[in-house]
Amino acid sequence: MQRLKAILLVLAAATSVQGGASVAKSLFPSFGPPGVVWLRLAFGSIALWVIARPVLRSRPWSELRLIPALGVVLVSMNASFYESLDRLPLGVAVTVEFLGPLVVAIIGSRRKLDLVWIAFAGAGVALLAGGAGTAVHPLGLVLAAVAGFCWALYITLSVPIGRAFPGASGLAPAMLIGALLITPWGIVSSGSHLRDPQLVGAAVGVGLLSSALPWSLELEALRRLPTNVFGVVLALEPVIAALSGALFLHEHLGAQAWIAIALVVVASAGAAFEITRERTEPPDA
Repeated sequence: MQRLKAILLVLAAATSVQGGASVAKSLFPSFGPPGVVWLRLAFGSIALWVIARPVLRSRPWSELRLIPALGVVLVSMNASFYESLDRLPLGVAVTVEFLGPLVVAIIGSRRKLDLVWIAFAGAGVALLAGGAGTAVHPLGLVLAAVAGFCWALYITLSVPIGRAFPGASGLAPAMLIGALLITPWGIVSSGSHLRDPQLVGAAVGVGLLSSALPWSLELEALRRLPTNVFGVVLALEPVIAALSGALFLHEHLGAQAWIAIALVVVASAGAAFEITRERTEPPDA
């Protein structure tokens, strides 16, 4: 029963992230992708700061220098993803972006089975690049791939930051730095719509749905789940993204696109399970 509850928490976190992405895309006509990125990072950092209450004083420079690096990666990842989302259906953008963590999971591995997961992922992306029965913008695919690369960098940086800063106490200031970096672009892109409290309120919702809420849910799930199970469940995120796009944005994908998404999901789940299958107990969150 505890494991089932934890799995539901992971699914709820993924649903929250993709629900936030759906709301974010609906705000593009008003704020533009840069404006939404700015507001998401700003309000998300405030929420995480309240939750984590980071203490940065007396920290050595070797630890503090990781925070601006993560801030640059965060703003780059969000900007490239939202720009891709402006040109692609949500399910397609998330599927291509998912190649980032997949590469991180496989890189350095010498198992022959990983070649199967690479082949699955490659076939899925090739289907998407070929159109897969839906309208696909080439620049959108490139931007989603850039977002995936930034996601890989984010994962790489999260390891030393997670060791140096407990919980989200390193993520919160990094998000704030990211928000500051994109502030001029975000203000210009948002224009007079910043005066609309309803639209700004929706942007606050994006920050909570995409940052604070899923982080809290995933942290709680990691207390109860082995790493391999967590990775396999999280691999369903492209499917959740496609369903969110269909439900909230009326982005109905063709059969080929769903096959492509399924190939990437299988590759991600297979890599996550194989790499950590020896883990039988939940890790220290």
